[in-house]
Amino acid sequence: MSDEDGVVRGSGTGRGAPAPRYTVSLGFGIAVLLGVFVALTIAPSGGVFEPEPLVHFGRPAASAVLHAAAVAAVGLSLLPLLIGLDRAQAAEPVLRKVRPIAAVASAVWAVAALITLVLQAAELYRSSQLDLAAIGTYVAEVNAGKALVAVVALALLHTVLGVLAVRRGERIPAELRAGLGVFALLPLPVTGHAASSEWQDITLVSIELHVLAAVAWAGGLAAVAVFLANNRTLLAHTLPRFSRLAAACLAVVTLTGVVNGGTELLTTPTREFWAALFGTGYGQLVLLKLGCVLVIAALAANIRVRLLPAIERHKRTALAGWVTLELTVLGLAFGVATVLSRTPFS
Repeated sequence: MSDEDGVVRGSGTGRGAPAPRYTVSLGFGIAVLLGVFVALTIAPSGGVFEPEPLVHFGRPAASAVLHAAAVAAVGLSLLPLLIGLDRAQAAEPVLRKVRPIAAVASAVWAVAALITLVLQAAELYRSSQLDLAAIGTYVAEVNAGKALVAVVALALLHTVLGVLAVRRGERIPAELRAGLGVFALLPLPVTGHAASSEWQDITLVSIELHVLAAVAWAGGLAAVAVFLANNRTLLAHTLPRFSRLAAACLAVVTLTGVVNGGTELLTTPTREFWAALFGTGYGQLVLLKLGCVLVIAALAANIRVRLLPAIERHKRTALAGWVTLELTVLGLAFGVATVLSRTPFS
């Protein structure tokens, strides 16, 4: 039972609380896919011709898995840095569980990027005409193809570092793993709407910051909640550090989201701003994503104001439930963003 402040009353041992690992992970993953399919009903993605159902739904689903795996891989790579090197000995039993999962997430990231590459090529060329030569042409002529090849290579390298970390522990520096994970996020965002914007000098930087902040926020939150929720000592030390990072990420995500969406809507040649915002699929997805961000901000504020003081005093709280809810809404936002990045303005 919990009181009005979200503090769970009980024996204080924490052993009766089930690990939130599967609830948090499934909640985020299902929400990403749900966000994709909700967004597709609002604004079906455009193409040269109407793609086959497998491509029409498979491409955004594969892209959603790509983004979810990237969030997991980067978040798990950040966890040792969030805990801090001064807690290395106390954190080692936890990090020993984290490293193999991080390696698997990186491998899924690479495979999902490869599948996305094939399906995007199939979206441009009819599936009956798709072969290795067509995929090669897609990579050679389309920036998104080049970016996906880069993501596959970087994610595979991240997997190798993850496997080495499983065997050698923190002798493979966490900074290197986290840095490579962040670097692997950079190729894809610059192939979307921002690349063709009239204000691309601003929008390209803005979209990169948007993606980096969103992934660090979601991945860091999931990693802390999944692996530290039942370790009150590490949680009391790590969550305040992450809370400061999350506040900065929220500010960056909100500001860059307004810049990105507002810029594209303002420069829509066929409609005025308000007509484009409410009357196009792109504008409606921007509103849906903005609504998700507002809900997430409220949930994050609840954790920071009501739960964090109790966590710092090593008290049991309803953190797992609130984090699961926040990550579910974050997952919806990621799913919507997956479709939004390829939605035509008209």
